[in-house]
Amino acid sequence: MLAAADTYVVVLALTDMMAGVGLPVDQLQRAAPIISGFLLGYIAVLPLIGRLADLVSRQRVLMACLVVFILGSAITALAVDLPVLVTGRVVQGVGGGGLVPATLALVADRWPADRRGLPLGVVGGVQELGSVLGPLLGAAILAVADWRAIFWFNATAGVVLLLAIWALSRPQTPPSDGFGPPQGPPRRPETITRRRAVARGLGALATALLLLALAAPTALTTDVTWGVPFVPFVGDARLLTPIGLTAALLALAAIALSARDWWPILTRADLPGAALLGGSLGCVVLTFAAADPEREVVGPAGYVLLPVGALLALGYLWRHRTSTSPLVPRGTMRGRTGPALLVSLATGAALVAVVVDVPLLARLTTRADQTAAALVLVRFLLAVPVGAVIGGWWTRRTGDGIVAGAGLLLAAAGLWEMSRWGLGSLDDPARSTITLAAVGFGLGLALAPVNNAALADAPDDAHGTASSLVVVARMVGMVVGLALLTAVGLHEYYRAVDALPLDAPASEQVAAAVVQVHTVFTGAAIAALVGAVVAVGLLGRRRVA
Repeated sequence: MLAAADTYVVVLALTDMMAGVGLPVDQLQRAAPIISGFLLGYIAVLPLIGRLADLVSRQRVLMACLVVFILGSAITALAVDLPVLVTGRVVQGVGGGGLVPATLALVADRWPADRRGLPLGVVGGVQELGSVLGPLLGAAILAVADWRAIFWFNATAGVVLLLAIWALSRPQTPPSDGFGPPQGPPRRPETITRRRAVARGLGALATALLLLALAAPTALTTDVTWGVPFVPFVGDARLLTPIGLTAALLALAAIALSARDWWPILTRADLPGAALLGGSLGCVVLTFAAADPEREVVGPAGYVLLPVGALLALGYLWRHRTSTSPLVPRGTMRGRTGPALLVSLATGAALVAVVVDVPLLARLTTRADQTAAALVLVRFLLAVPVGAVIGGWWTRRTGDGIVAGAGLLLAAAGLWEMSRWGLGSLDDPARSTITLAAVGFGLGLALAPVNNAALADAPDDAHGTASSLVVVARMVGMVVGLALLTAVGLHEYYRAVDALPLDAPASEQVAAAVVQVHTVFTGAAIAALVGAVVAVGLLGRRRVA
């Protein structure tokens, strides 16, 4: 829920964040990396984190991801220039995204295959609840404080969760080296403990100095003596200072001292394969997330990024075939795991269409402000977690394919109905609420069966990897689906505008804009229908051992 809430919380605070790093409101395109940076960190590193969750303790992966998320939140809160702000968002994305596959893998560890549906539904429901609470939380904080308080709240929540997981994990016996099986010749325990203590101390000190350099408190920077470490070497960058350089050197020392602990496990996780697959996913994210739908389907660098991404994907396939221990273990994609990824992709495309275009339709047809338009979307968002929990419960009784297929068929029917909404459709609260709730409930129904099918047919030692791939497919569906559906919708809008006379009344211009929304909803309905067909045809069967 924390990760999902952070994905949506930026929507309301984006203009304030731009002002905080010196960007004027009319340069919104320059702020695109604030959003795409989070998505890049979230998606590109997920396969590696999912694999690590298979090789080491799930709790350790959760705790490590929370530490990364807390650090990213603090960097974001302290940023005063765009590069630091984007870096903080990327770090946040890495930490937040890694929480999901580790959590799903924990469910697979603790429940047998025929009883995972409901707990997976609960996880999916809580995650979707974050998409509801994120904007509401952001609005509440912005009402009493500035945008930086949002990320300090995230950091505080992360610390609380970190302490809770640590307390619940204490009774377990950790692996011999803290990460995995012993590597190399035996080492004296007291030497290992001392080295780790020194590495952690240096890491903590480096983090403290980094945050201090970013905060640059006036009481220190204006002091004749204490202000010297804060004097920039070049320009006014807060990190290009003696204190920033010291933090970097201490961090490098901590990394060098701890390398004997984490390097062997990264080697086992296939770091080159992770770089190739993560790079390919990163190219896709940057291509479509950075695009301006009014002018282009792909971003400015997309015609370079897409070929590079394709080459990296081919490189990963070669690596997968030749490596003795590939990033995605052999056998992970057997059975229903591959079709589950296709259903997840289609679900993401349908979901994002509603999240983006329902508020747009509300503003076009009811003259609602941004807040009122967002409240219309709540009717949809509240139904998604309800559908997720019920879908998990239902999965055990009728099978994954039937539940996911029924949910996506319901969503497709609702989206088809929404593709015919006109100027007065949202003025009928009963009908619009039923339709929006039906679409949200249907998409929610598909969440648990997709995860359940992938986990059931993946090997037991690849649950983290399979979970991460399902999440990646859904997020890629959202990013690419939004760009493609919006581009097609805008094409129809411009064609409708060109057909209008020069003196066309405002109502006809609004009707032309509604054509764009209709096109997006139609495309989303098709995506949901394709997902339903795949689910019924390929997810209803269990792999025979």
